Amino acid sequence: MTGWTAIVPLKLGTDQKSRLSQHMSAESRRELGMAMAAHVITELREVDAIAEVIVLTQGIVDHWPVRRVEDKGRGLNAELQDAATSVAGGVLVIHGDLPLVAAPDIQAMLAKAEHCGCAIAPDRHGTGTNALALHTLPVGFCFAFGPGSFALHQQRLPAELAIMTNHGLNIDIDTKDDLDAAIAWGFDPGAGQLLP
Repeated sequence: MTGWTAIVPLKLGTDQKSRLSQHMSAESRRELGMAMAAHVITELREVDAIAEVIVLTQGIVDHWPVRRVEDKGRGLNAELQDAATSVAGGVLVIHGDLPLVAAPDIQAMLAKAEHCGCAIAPDRHGTGTNALALHTLPVGFCFAFGPGSFALHQQRLPAELAIMTNHGLNIDIDTKDDLDAAIAWGFDPGAGQLLP
């Protein structure tokens, strides 16, 4: 199992995690967002099957060991479509706000995708998509990230689709309730996790 490309769409700047704005300052939200993204990228780099990590962003990530692809502001799904079709091999799209994800979670997801063709990790509510692994990009497939994306991705992908359910892949941070759920599983939002 080799040759996968991981794509991490990442919004940088002071508007990160805006749904937490009633609970955290803009600087705290920026620090939280950066720490979670650094954690996800660190875990991706621990997975032997991943040959390259791409960060899709409008920001600057020169200090990170990734390849930056510019987000041209055409919308997440259009940007992902271009990025995914520009690489060879399997593609894993994974969000950068998964504070509990670990390399074995990602390895297991890629193994399932190699077996079934596709694997998807919903958010803990079962509505959004936190990660999507495509061993090969199905002909005519279009990404559907956004509201209701878990159901939309299932409709657009082959019937044999592995669904990943574990807290590492399923807990993302958008709201205070999400943050509380992550803390209950052991996440320390004050502990920065730096890239090696």
